[in-house]
Amino acid sequence: MSIGVFDSGYGGLTILQQLRKSLPERDFIYLGDNARAPYGSRSFDVVYEFTRQAVVRLFEMGCDLVILGCNTASAKALRTIQQNDLPLIDPTKRVLGVIRPTVEIIGNLTKSRHVGVVATEGTVRSESYELEIAKLHPDIKVTGQACPLWAAIVEAGEADSEGAEYFVRKRIHQLLERDPLIDAIILGCTHYPLLMNALRKAVPDGIRIVSQGEYVAASLVDYLHRHPEMDARCSRGGTMRYYTTEHPDRFKECARIFLHEDIMVEHIDL
Repeated sequence: MSIGVFDSGYGGLTILQQLRKSLPERDFIYLGDNARAPYGSRSFDVVYEFTRQAVVRLFEMGCDLVILGCNTASAKALRTIQQNDLPLIDPTKRVLGVIRPTVEIIGNLTKSRHVGVVATEGTVRSESYELEIAKLHPDIKVTGQACPLWAAIVEAGEADSEGAEYFVRKRIHQLLERDPLIDAIILGCTHYPLLMNALRKAVPDGIRIVSQGEYVAASLVDYLHRHPEMDARCSRGGTMRYYTTEHPDRFKECARIFLHEDIMVEHIDL
């Protein structure tokens, strides 16, 4: 059984990279719903339905464990799928997200107890980070900042351009104006690690930039260790398969920006 990784687009590839680095012997299937992306501005109901369709398809493809490598899907659909759908579909299958692992670690990464979150409008509007951080770290103040153009800049291959630096600097400035005490900024969209060069220029010294991939990967390793029954069900062949709801050629072109390699991709309908 492969481990499934789902995203509305390409950002989940940054999560996949870290998962493969930490678990190189595992088999993975990546599914991008690129034809219906972006999810960020869509309603909760639409994101939930689209995500549920993708999760069911990955289950049908032999993935008993699915990672939502997408902050919007994790914010708007994960809990409903876990609580309402899995008991009906198959209570032995699991769906995990990218928000919880980041939330669990953030308490160790901030001294001021003031944290910023840069993300899509949908993730910021959902207040998922505020709610989840409040459960584990009620003393931490969270400030969310929507960055609507950042993902598009990455997908256009302009992450290292002057334009990218301008828009990154603008949003970071807005965030820190609202809370100057922030000493850690969570990249709450899986596209944003590709903007790291611009972020390092825009974020003042002393403020930590928290990229999700390494923490999601570490969390999955820990999860498999704590759940040997699921660990045994996940196959070890080191294989990787990619599927997209868009045209494969378009996916290959954009995936090269994230993975820096050529891949084979198949089209799939949801």
